[in-house]
Amino acid sequence: MVSAAEQLVSNLNFAAFAKADELKKRIWFTLGALVIYRLGTYIPIPGINPEALADVFRQQQSGILGMFNMFSGGAVGRMAIFALNIMPYISASIIIQLLTTVSPHLEQLKKEGEQARRQINQYTRYGTVLLAALQGYGIAVGLEGAGNVVVDPGWFFRITTVITLVGGTVFLMWLGEQITARGVGNGISLIIFAGIVAQLPHALVGTLELGRQGALSAGLIIGLFIMAVAVIGVIVFMERAQRRLLVQYPKRQVGNKMFQGDASHLPLKLNSAGVIPPIFASSLLLLPITAANFSAGQGPEWLNTITAMLGRGQPLHILIYVSLIIFFAFFYTAVVFNPKDTADNLKKYGGFLPGIRPGERTAEYIDYVLTRITVVGALYLAAVCVLPEILISYAGVPFYFGGTSLLIVVSVTMDTVAQIQSHLLAHQYEGLIKKAKLRGARRR
Repeated sequence: MVSAAEQLVSNLNFAAFAKADELKKRIWFTLGALVIYRLGTYIPIPGINPEALADVFRQQQSGILGMFNMFSGGAVGRMAIFALNIMPYISASIIIQLLTTVSPHLEQLKKEGEQARRQINQYTRYGTVLLAALQGYGIAVGLEGAGNVVVDPGWFFRITTVITLVGGTVFLMWLGEQITARGVGNGISLIIFAGIVAQLPHALVGTLELGRQGALSAGLIIGLFIMAVAVIGVIVFMERAQRRLLVQYPKRQVGNKMFQGDASHLPLKLNSAGVIPPIFASSLLLLPITAANFSAGQGPEWLNTITAMLGRGQPLHILIYVSLIIFFAFFYTAVVFNPKDTADNLKKYGGFLPGIRPGERTAEYIDYVLTRITVVGALYLAAVCVLPEILISYAGVPFYFGGTSLLIVVSVTMDTVAQIQSHLLAHQYEGLIKKAKLRGARRR
């Protein structure tokens, strides 16, 4: 028999969407915020020579700098006020979450509810400002050492650049929080999503133009697009994959009534961390570039060597990228899912896994299953993010819409669509409740 929820889902259509005024307001707010973000990526920081900057960036866009230009929607190539994008906020979040596992004070704060969560968010904001200031200063020094990019080098340029870039990052952090609270979807993820999608037409046109000029063969271009479609299919399949643990509930008596025992499932996602691991890994790879910019290429030889080895497609870059993705896949899964708390909740409400003793044994079994599927999820993330990057780098194709980008775009799209469906379901429920009240009033 079809449940009430399934009936509501089947009734979701454009007519239901047209009546959902609250949802339309949220969507328009989200679109407006993303338009403001895109406009900011075209406002350059003061004191920059655009032609010289374009020449310098053209020589380095095939490296890791091109990847961060992709995440920022082209803001790095134009050295706009949003050049740092939201990456300092992500790096600060990583640091705070790592400190939460080692600091008793932060660990206690994490368990104290909404007020404590706001305090942790405040610490994250302070860390964002600090990291943005350091990265902004590194960019300013690096621009001064890049030839004629800076019109008037000096401390005034460095101070104005740091203030501008920090202000842009803080504004994006605030904008992302507003999208999450008043719009649809996760604001931080949508900002990165918008930057990647905005660069897609340029990447497509550039690739096709190389094919027209004969620099790339038609077979290679077709193979690249087939690979992109295949990666999208794998991402959709793996992101929806779950390991369901059967949960049994015994018979119970409420008053004079005896309720039959029920059964449900505990869903464990194959990739519980979502797009967080590749984003975290990408943001951390920016730190050595920032350190190299502090010296403007005149620093120690070992620092320049490491920076060169971290170029896109280089073995060291691939090794570190894979290691960081796997680490953050396990780390973030441990942050968002606690087997002990889940086992305690099941025991509290009388649920148990067949053949497993409630309590500690259940927690151990859930942790065992979660660890096994997280291994598969981490390897899937690493393969999706790295294999297309290797093929693109060694094939010499300037088309950076690779695995990491596709993973972010597909995952964010699926999450946003799921939230829209949830809002539509809530609207349907509200309509049913209002109709029921009207019928009850007529009967009275």
